[in-house]
Amino acid sequence: MLIRILSFLLETIFFLLIGASLLRAWMNWMRINMRAQPGSFVMALTDWLVKPLRRVLPAQVLKSRIDWASVSAAILFALIYALLWSVLFGWLLGAENSMPDFAPTAIISLVVFALKMLIRVALQAMMLLLIGFAILSWVQPTSPAHALLGRLTEPLLAPLRRVIPPLGGVDLSVLVLILLLQVGLMVLG
Repeated sequence: MLIRILSFLLETIFFLLIGASLLRAWMNWMRINMRAQPGSFVMALTDWLVKPLRRVLPAQVLKSRIDWASVSAAILFALIYALLWSVLFGWLLGAENSMPDFAPTAIISLVVFALKMLIRVALQAMMLLLIGFAILSWVQPTSPAHALLGRLTEPLLAPLRRVIPPLGGVDLSVLVLILLLQVGLMVLG
């Protein structure tokens, strides 16, 4: 029971940190004002790591349209999560040496675990954005939040909208993309 509780708490904290870093990168890519919500929340949650990364990364990287500092923060959070997972659960499961093994195979497995977490958070965050967009399109289609979610999800939905026509006036592209993301999560798992 203790392992499940700690696992849930650790995963929730790092889901939030990784998701906020990825959302920050996506919002910067889409040129969305970061002073409004959720930009200010995302910045408050990730500034402590992203700002130092901006000072460390080469100038050529920072001139790119991609916010490499935010992407790097997400990668670092995923690696820290994998390392903490390894240490914490090695200790809880009674391993004599709770420090992670730094053999090449152990390092590769930690990196793969971190990469899987990063991809899973990205897929789940996309699903949350799409669900929020769909709900607001039914409830408050003229709200600023709906417009923001529309800007964030449009690059993902546009290719599907070209292939899937509206059925009876209903746009099914959101549902199809959610199903595709869920399949991606199943393949990842």
